[in-house]
Amino acid sequence: QVQLVESGGGLVQAGGSLRLSCAASGNIFSINTMGWYRQAPGKQRESVAAITRGGTTTYADSVKGRFTISRDNAKSTVYLQMNSLKPEDTAVYTCNAYSASGIYWGQGTQVTVSS
Repeated sequence: QVQLVESGGGLVQAGGSLRLSCAASGNIFSINTMGWYRQAPGKQRESVAAITRGGTTTYADSVKGRFTISRDNAKSTVYLQMNSLKPEDTAVYTCNAYSASGIYWGQGTQVTVSS
């Protein structure tokens, strides 16, 4: 089992920045890829960014150049640095982890970007 706890969400003005953190605990050695998803009201959940244990990253086109995902394997933590935030980035952001025992999800953290 893997447990994920996110932090760092909040309210920010357009153009501002936020940094999300997701700390993993439990069977962390089984984790390979970790990532961030988001879901805005009335919209489907979408993948924002992902990072493998080796550091390979992928991003949604809508966040490329603005968001950066990183990972500290020693701390079992993944980060999402979000810069140049836009109102359309407003959503609940959820961390996930792919492991040998399954896919795990955090509880989510709200990010609200005001115009």
